[in-house]
Amino acid sequence: MNNNNSLMADLLLPDIDKLPQFYEELYPARNLPEGARVTRIAPSPTGYLHLGTLFAALVNRITATSTGGIFYTRIEDTDKKREIEGGIEDIIDGLNRFGISIDEGFVSGTEESGKYGPYQQSRRAEIYQTYVKELIRQGLAYPCFCTAEELEQVRNEQEAQKLRTGYYGKWAKHRDISYTEAKAFIDEGKPFVIRLKSPGSEENKIVFEDAVKGKIEMPENDEDFVLLKSDGIPTYHFAHAIDDHLMHTTHVLRGDEWISSVPKHIQLFKILGFKPPKYGHISPIMKLDNGAKRKISKRKDPEAAVHFFAEQGYDSECVINYLMTVAASDFEDWRRANPDASYKEFKFNLKKMSVSGALFDENKLTDVSKNMVSKLKSDEVYAKLTDWAKEFDKEFYDILIKNPDYTKAVLAIDRDVPKPRKDIARWNEAKDYFAYLFDELYIPCYELPENIQKADAISFLEEYKNVYSPDDDRQAWFDRIKEIAPKIGFAAETKQYKASPEEFKGHAGDLSTVLRIAVTGRRNTPDLCSIMQVLGKDECINRINAAIKSI
Repeated sequence: MNNNNSLMADLLLPDIDKLPQFYEELYPARNLPEGARVTRIAPSPTGYLHLGTLFAALVNRITATSTGGIFYTRIEDTDKKREIEGGIEDIIDGLNRFGISIDEGFVSGTEESGKYGPYQQSRRAEIYQTYVKELIRQGLAYPCFCTAEELEQVRNEQEAQKLRTGYYGKWAKHRDISYTEAKAFIDEGKPFVIRLKSPGSEENKIVFEDAVKGKIEMPENDEDFVLLKSDGIPTYHFAHAIDDHLMHTTHVLRGDEWISSVPKHIQLFKILGFKPPKYGHISPIMKLDNGAKRKISKRKDPEAAVHFFAEQGYDSECVINYLMTVAASDFEDWRRANPDASYKEFKFNLKKMSVSGALFDENKLTDVSKNMVSKLKSDEVYAKLTDWAKEFDKEFYDILIKNPDYTKAVLAIDRDVPKPRKDIARWNEAKDYFAYLFDELYIPCYELPENIQKADAISFLEEYKNVYSPDDDRQAWFDRIKEIAPKIGFAAETKQYKASPEEFKGHAGDLSTVLRIAVTGRRNTPDLCSIMQVLGKDECINRINAAIKSI
């Protein structure tokens, strides 16, 4: 080893006394089955949990699950200027809310778990500096004392000469700086960064097999990019290489905006003597805007924030199952064949992902959600709805919990049957949907169908209230309506009316609509017999009397 390089290393990082071997032994290889994949997401706590982050987390989680591997979280907080208070909690707690289980790393906003921590880059500075010091000893890294003004001047000259901008080749002013020069600058108090001495040439090509997009060929990196900033904190490029190596990440699955960085990353792994992970680049979720595709935008689209789905009352499992249809082209076929299985049992294949980016389709999300919500038992609906209302609609929550048995009976209407109704896609629709079943929310409305005269409606309701029995099953309940129909000029059977419409004012089905309006204020509801049984006879008679009076 060159003595000058050794002196340079001690000059630049005098407080670092460990060698990389220390950390190689501290973080040994994981004991996992053959083929198990170790994946991660490494968000920056610079804002809320974004839909793209949730999607990437799902892809990483299901990749690990499908192979019996590990999914962990790591916080990349080296850019302290952009960090927001509560950012870690918002992201990690958001993942937990949507059922993305975390094996290791930050398992909540405040709690870490696992043997490969700390899982926060700002607390790993000494580790990064140890590896940088080794690169300096080997002559593979050096200090750069260029000011922002000098770097800007280089950029301007490159642009004037129509050259690629960057710190490379002859433009890398301090690439061959000597120990003596560096010491003089440090003695003057000049700040410095530490750069990689890239051995690459843009004329050479690198070829790598992207786990999602297939074979990609790109120019080799020749830029002497920054490894450590002037405050001793690493750049993303360097920190991720060290962390993914020491945490034994096998697959780095991330947004495709990082494809341009792959030459730097693969070069770093090789220079450090590490085996590179498998890279897979996920296309962004797109949205149609005036017929054109664009990325979902934090600025323009409320659904960019995952909190939007929670606030709207989309059940977390529904959102995840929808995102699985976005992630895997074969998921819908699997779901049809396995309607009641957990999505976690699906064998996920990265090659089934969209290469160009799938569209976010709220209508499809609604369909997935309606289908899944319809299959929930009434006790499950009660638990999920009250959890949502407690957080987002306190007035509704107080109504729901006032009489839990009654509320559960309401939620059971047309639910635990072979073909349940598919009316609700999200919990914020429930208040209006069930309003007529709660006194605090019920608003009468007596708009009769055009073919029903007021006098006939009143005659029918007066007759009906005297024969109604809550003990009737659906058939007996409707038979009572059919018995009244002929008395006021209506056909008892629909086919009878259709055969001779001129002989009748309508049919028994029209009269059941009158009863529905009297009891619920609506023309379209779930099974009216069940609704009346839940409301109870006294309440039904009171509503019928109120309707007679109003009509």
